[in-house]
Amino acid sequence: MTAEVFDDRRNILGEGPLWHPRLERLFWFDIMGKRLFSRAGGDRQEWTFDRHVSAAGWVDDSTLLLATERDLISFDILTGASDVIVPLEADNPVTRSNDGRADPNGGFWIGTMGKMADAGAGTIYRYYRGEIRPLYDGITIPNAICFTPDGRQACFADTDKRLVWRVALDEDGWPRGEPEIYLDHRAAGINPDGAVIDADGCFVCAEWGGWRVGRYDRGGNLVEEFSVPVEQASCPALADGILYVTTARQGLPEDRIDAQPQAGMTFRIATGMTGQQEHQVIL
Repeated sequence: MTAEVFDDRRNILGEGPLWHPRLERLFWFDIMGKRLFSRAGGDRQEWTFDRHVSAAGWVDDSTLLLATERDLISFDILTGASDVIVPLEADNPVTRSNDGRADPNGGFWIGTMGKMADAGAGTIYRYYRGEIRPLYDGITIPNAICFTPDGRQACFADTDKRLVWRVALDEDGWPRGEPEIYLDHRAAGINPDGAVIDADGCFVCAEWGGWRVGRYDRGGNLVEEFSVPVEQASCPALADGILYVTTARQGLPEDRIDAQPQAGMTFRIATGMTGQQEHQVIL
């Protein structure tokens, strides 16, 4: 299971890979480069924005919901047209959006964080049928937003704290009760970044600085790891037995960038894992 380069465009901070189940295309972001990328086979696309963009959900065959540093927008991939759906900390110039994912009920969870990773500046929100509500605040680097196959639990992380939580969801997809710690990586020094939960209920997480993606069972035990040739893996996506992994070169000193010429590229690994189909966002 060797990692191969899927796309050689070098992102500063590659993030938010989304496999569109109808288009059978991968979309992903360079947050610091303010760009959205897409690829299917040899067909490559790219869009540039006037603000940071970081995460997406699919609405239909031509429309994505995009999280930007100040709003959630609908974006037409055919025309490039966009419309604001709801503001997202639009009055706070300190923060930007980070990790996000659509939930099984058609909602969209999105985390914000300080542009300088300011301590506790972030919040995780849920957009659902026209309304956006804060769920958890005081988070430094929100990541690993994903959902169990039965739709009864959500996971999220604070990379800065090296903790991943899980929380029960009610029938409408809202958190029920207090989150509990699922993975505690403080002693191991592992930095949980973006994640998905596969069809077997295993938590598949890119581990920033760890040169790998780790797969954990429901009990939190590491059962498999997938190496990538760069140290800053940022987020995975799963489709048709392929694990896609975005990476970053942000923050690497020159000598380490020179030693990792593929840093920031997007990789693919034939794992045979079955992913969940990404959920459709209901605007």
